[in-house]
Amino acid sequence: MDLLVIHYISLPPGEFGGPGVVELFTNRLDPAAHPFYASIAGLKASAHFLIRRDGELIQFVPCGKRAWHAGASSWKGRARCNDFSIGIEVEGSGEAPFTDRQYDRLAALTRALKARYPIRDIVGHADVAPGRKDDPGPHFDWARLRAMLEINRHAASKTGTAKTPRRQPRAKHKLR
Repeated sequence: MDLLVIHYISLPPGEFGGPGVVELFTNRLDPAAHPFYASIAGLKASAHFLIRRDGELIQFVPCGKRAWHAGASSWKGRARCNDFSIGIEVEGSGEAPFTDRQYDRLAALTRALKARYPIRDIVGHADVAPGRKDDPGPHFDWARLRAMLEINRHAASKTGTAKTPRRQPRAKHKLR
């Protein structure tokens, strides 16, 4: 796994904190529980992680296994991103900013995953499925996440625990 794909999700759309996302990712979503659910009945989707609005982290799929989060996708000429990526769903929508706790948890999770896996790129769902998807959306603050990861990297460099990364051209939202 060498790619992180950031998504947003809310079920029902625009509502946060309910059981819908967990039920979807565990194949227990009741199509009669909400009018929108009937339109996604039978959808098989999963992600490795979900970060709730309060920062709670839930893991659905082990990182070494494929999750079904990216759909028809490609990155740098490689198709089927589900085969080589870790999917992180951040509870949200295209209409609302994400919370401080979500950014804190996402940065911590990203650091942990980068320490364990050869993560080369961090992108949005829109980057691997352009024209089909728009998440994590206009309210996702890529610069903030990048700065949070940079601060940690510089702190680790001062203690001698960080490796100097190779410089590569950056994609629109690519992070290291």
